[in-house]
Amino acid sequence: MSKFMTRFLKDESGATAIEYGLIAALIAVVLVGALQLVGTSLEAKFGEISDAVAGA
Repeated sequence: MSKFMTRFLKDESGATAIEYGLIAALIAVVLVGALQLVGTSLEAKFGEISDAVAGA
């Protein structure tokens, strides 16, 4: 039983998977924030174009 516990405590493969998960989550949060900013800018630009076309 002590061999099992020693091997279990030294095993770091689970830690690596958790680290990759955290990195993926961070990238997803950054992408969502960036896309929201781009979306807002695009919405404003298309509004300007729509107003210009409607006024012409």
